[in-house]
Amino acid sequence: MEKKTNILVVDDDSGIGEMLKTLLEFYGYEVTVTEKPDEAENLIEEHNVDLVILDMLISGVNGTDVCARLREHEPTADIPVLMMSALHDAGKKCKKAGANDFIAKPFEMDDLQEKINNILNENQQA
Repeated sequence: MEKKTNILVVDDDSGIGEMLKTLLEFYGYEVTVTEKPDEAENLIEEHNVDLVILDMLISGVNGTDVCARLREHEPTADIPVLMMSALHDAGKKCKKAGANDFIAKPFEMDDLQEKINNILNENQQA
């Protein structure tokens, strides 16, 4: 049996988190959702996460800081991160913080799926 790809969604909007969980599970992914960015590192290790989808603005915490912290923490340094935001021009800040890619909200599910596939393929080749 093929191992399912584990995705961690970090977003303080529980509606968005649960919607992404439902849609991503439909595509065959294993999905964990948290509204608490401080839990990200533990959840990545606990659930053997293959990809993190991280919101840029999470209840008083900047997602770019979370991303940078993941990059500095040895066990999570190589885990791909896809950041998302509705803010104009957030993509550059997210990539500067170490995100593998960025998607602007609102987004089409097909676009998200394509970005996930691209990141996972690049990560397997690295």
